[in-house]
Amino acid sequence: MSLSRRAFLSGCAALPLSAQLSQFAMAEISIGPGTLTTIRDGHLTIPGGFVFDPMPQDQLIPLLQEAGISGQTLQPDCNVSLYRDETNTVLFDVGAGPDFQSSAGKLVEGLEQAGVAPEDITHVVFTHAHPDHIWGLLDEFDDPLFSDATYMIGRAEWDYWWNPETVDTIGEARVAMAVGARRRLEAIEDTVVFFSGGEEILPGIRAVSTPGHTPGHMSFEVRSGSEAALVIGDAIGNHHVAFMRPEWPSGSDQDAEVAASTRIALLDRIVADDLKIAGFHLPGGGIGRVERTGNTFRFLPEAS
Repeated sequence: MSLSRRAFLSGCAALPLSAQLSQFAMAEISIGPGTLTTIRDGHLTIPGGFVFDPMPQDQLIPLLQEAGISGQTLQPDCNVSLYRDETNTVLFDVGAGPDFQSSAGKLVEGLEQAGVAPEDITHVVFTHAHPDHIWGLLDEFDDPLFSDATYMIGRAEWDYWWNPETVDTIGEARVAMAVGARRRLEAIEDTVVFFSGGEEILPGIRAVSTPGHTPGHMSFEVRSGSEAALVIGDAIGNHHVAFMRPEWPSGSDQDAEVAASTRIALLDRIVADDLKIAGFHLPGGGIGRVERTGNTFRFLPEAS
């Protein structure tokens, strides 16, 4: 059954690693004494037009054919990043929870397979407040699921979703996103910790401002000495067109022009600094490296 862009947005109301991690943990790398693991939250089903509509269609079709991608329907993976060092257990985003799409919201099961209970999480750090990243915040009693965690979010991202005018300016198709984000942020209002781009928010974790997908979207550099990776959230939202034509606008970005500029700069930095990345919607567990050829890029999953 096909799913329209409007219907999708309105609906917002590992064996490859080890037997213990099972199918939920898709990729894992060491960063100094720490470990960065992706935990599968399931996948989304979205109309291709949600991403592709603003792009030059005559140039897009051959690229999709080259990548083996259908322009009709996409089913991107959802990879929640988990970083564990000798002190902290940090979760980047909390997945979709049970109320977004039935194919997503599997994070708790994935964490259990990885030997991590919700009460083990010391910090929850948000890249942004879209449904598949923040709707897993609350348990069945509408209390924060990760009850012992410190919640952290960029100040600009919080201010955007907290602003009562956002629901009237975000556009009709995204109203449910604004309402859902505000409801979940209210649950952590009294305890949340704010930060800005460039700040070291935890030892070895630095916030990197990557706006466009949302006004306050953040990525995070996780570093120990010379070893580092970037947790990029949705700053690079897919493994095909976003890498082949990073300058093209994407319909999934709230400010497509800013997001494209962010994406180009981020890819340049990733390649120049030889950084591994962990992307929320990238395949193969979402952890990998980036290869550059001229003005185009390619994502090479670690798990492949």
